[in-house]
Amino acid sequence: MAGSSKDYHDPPPTPLVDAGELGKWSLYRATIAEFTATLLFVCITVTTVIGHKRQSAEACAGAGVLGIAWAFGGIIFVLVYCTAGISGGHINPAVTFAMLLARRVSLPRAALYMIAQCLGAMCGAGLARALHGGRQYARHGGGANELVEGYSAGAGFAAEMVGTFVLVYTVLSATDPKRKARDSHVPVLAPLPIGLAVLVVHLATIPITGTGINPARSLGPAVVYNGSKAWKEQWMFWVGPFAGAGAAILYHQYILRGAAAKAFASSYLAHFAS
Repeated sequence: MAGSSKDYHDPPPTPLVDAGELGKWSLYRATIAEFTATLLFVCITVTTVIGHKRQSAEACAGAGVLGIAWAFGGIIFVLVYCTAGISGGHINPAVTFAMLLARRVSLPRAALYMIAQCLGAMCGAGLARALHGGRQYARHGGGANELVEGYSAGAGFAAEMVGTFVLVYTVLSATDPKRKARDSHVPVLAPLPIGLAVLVVHLATIPITGTGINPARSLGPAVVYNGSKAWKEQWMFWVGPFAGAGAAILYHQYILRGAAAKAFASSYLAHFAS
């Protein structure tokens, strides 16, 4: 009996729809946290991008690609650390989508998070525009994601999908309930690998798409900047990240966590038992 017992049991999946959740202040507090975190994320990062372009145009060195990547990764580390205990620190509709597929959040919570993230991104881009001034903001592209000249749409889609896969795979691994139950230091360290994942993905994909891997981050500047190219290619920064998030959850759940093997074993035993 003792040999068959498990030292860990996965928590039950979150109900897809929990009507009681809608009456709890904690849901709306978490939604406000997602709005605020995404606002700060987009404001800081877009301001960094435009500041780099302004300095480069004025014969100054600017932050450079490495500096921009550090700005994105660093602010994600800070904001995930600050909001993880309140909302989970998603700050990205693709991450929220993955958590919904993993049944860690309900459908109403996921919907509220995504709306808050998109609104926060728009407000953050608007604040970045106010800081730099409308003229300089427009002159330097508004921090909007666009496919870099010389790359195909397929390459841009692949970059967004692979980049988001790396991010969501890291999020799922860093916040795995099994690891959190066995290693007490995991919840404290989780924001660090997530921030580093954002950093390295930016280094790899800035030359291709400017790096979205976050549909809200791409939507906010597109709305405020309102450039035709940014709108024409907006699909890439939604379909790619959601596809990457879906692939990451399948890989994590069915390969790393062994859900496929467990399901096969269960069906195999049930077949012979019958």
